[in-house]
Amino acid sequence: MTDRIFVGTRKGLFELARHDGTWEVADIRFLGDPVSAVLAQGDGTLYAALDLGHFGAKLWRRDGSGMWEELAAPAYPPKPEDAADDPHPWSLGRIWALEPGGVPGRIWAGTMPGGLFRSDDGGASWALNDALWRMPERRKWFGVAGGEQPGISTVLVDPRDPRDIRVGVSTAGVWATTDEGASWRLINRGMYNEYMPPELREDPISQDIHQLARCTAHPEVMWCQHHNGVFRSENAGANWTEVTAIRPSKFGFAVAAHPRDPQTAWFVPATKDERRIPVDGKVVVARTRDGGRSFDVLADGLPQHHAYDLVWRHGLAVDGTGERLAFGSTSGGLWISENGGDSWTAPDARLPPVSVVRFAQA
Repeated sequence: MTDRIFVGTRKGLFELARHDGTWEVADIRFLGDPVSAVLAQGDGTLYAALDLGHFGAKLWRRDGSGMWEELAAPAYPPKPEDAADDPHPWSLGRIWALEPGGVPGRIWAGTMPGGLFRSDDGGASWALNDALWRMPERRKWFGVAGGEQPGISTVLVDPRDPRDIRVGVSTAGVWATTDEGASWRLINRGMYNEYMPPELREDPISQDIHQLARCTAHPEVMWCQHHNGVFRSENAGANWTEVTAIRPSKFGFAVAAHPRDPQTAWFVPATKDERRIPVDGKVVVARTRDGGRSFDVLADGLPQHHAYDLVWRHGLAVDGTGERLAFGSTSGGLWISENGGDSWTAPDARLPPVSVVRFAQA
């Protein structure tokens, strides 16, 4: 098990360490600045993306010795004349996802407004994936709640083949490449979007993907927390089946897949749309151990009275063993489990609103 957790919040990056069975805040960086994405690699390298609003998106890297340096953030090319009718801006709004690329030095960055970037030198330089950005279908992508641009919130690289990648786009479906990003296809068969007009309910580009997760040991098994439900795929996203047994609700943002057991996954359900709060004011985690046929509602150690913590897309994480989990909320709550979610404890810290939780890779 890993003994380090990194928590990106609206007011900084918090590093928690486990000592004698207790989790404590061991370090704080970028205090006061919003952290939008975090990546902790096995060699000790740590990446943190900052969303500084007027001052733009920033990217920092800490090496294995603990030294921090600022890197050049991904940058969009100038908007050409033949893209005058493109409704999306050609400029970086936010770095929303950072993921390892499966080969030394490679990192993928998902951004708003929907651009996918690749670095092959550990984040020192970045290249926009032109094939995804310039395809005509991208102009049909629409924004997420609050007037933001469509964003890439998930980048899943097949551990068996770094050329095989799945990308989840908020409000614009799941996209796949098997040639390292040279070409892309939409893979949303079986999903539906109930808030769209009837004629667009099953339109592939209209699918509102909140978050994707896959089983590392069985990469063909994927899970999706969709805006209006939970879906599961057994063929790497080519086909999806709705999971209707989830309790206490089918709405939520986060999903974590067990790294070795393809039948196990965790979700943090909530009341949907206008309210977006825990059902009945009780924070719970929903876990399935049989591929979604049934769910346990896990509440031991979680607040059950007047609790209104919402968990965002990247706020739930599981370590490489599948036994240790952590999740953080928009109210600054943080809970950690050492037994697959059966029970939870909260460290002695009241954090700012949490946007992302990541375990250090073992």
